Amino acid sequence: MSLIAIDGRAGAGKTTLAARFYKELCVDKTVGIIHMDDLYNGWEKALDEGLTKTLESIVKSHHNNVAFEIEIFNWQSLSFDSKREINPVDVLILEGVGAGQKVVRDAGATLYWLDIDAEVGIARVLNRDGNQIAPQMKQWQIVQEIHFMQDKTRENAEHIQSS
Repeated sequence: MSLIAIDGRAGAGKTTLAARFYKELCVDKTVGIIHMDDLYNGWEKALDEGLTKTLESIVKSHHNNVAFEIEIFNWQSLSFDSKREINPVDVLILEGVGAGQKVVRDAGATLYWLDIDAEVGIARVLNRDGNQIAPQMKQWQIVQEIHFMQDKTRENAEHIQSS
């Protein structure tokens, strides 16, 4: 079982890189992608210990080659309202802010970090998702920086790319 984590600031291109890896790897392997946006518990609790526990469960299930379920967060209703079954795969890709945290690295993940200037990243996000989330994104920039500093995510990445 192979585990890949793609992390970096909002707007860095993590989802795009995950899609590229998927396309390249699925030629001869089974591949799954889990997006952190599906796992966050809203804006305020996105990077809390609940996410860490969820990631711990995911990597344990992947390592044991067993199917598992994840709860999916609905950003319209701001609640977890559905589940998705993840079947065993050869390669599991976790992408998004918080994907490369220590619990994932300790499980043997290869960590890719995407560098981007914070202001460029937020501009990309707002262009993609709309200016109505600008207040949340300003707060998110603070939250993600605190997380990265405490977790030392970038410092522990095997691969660092600039966007």
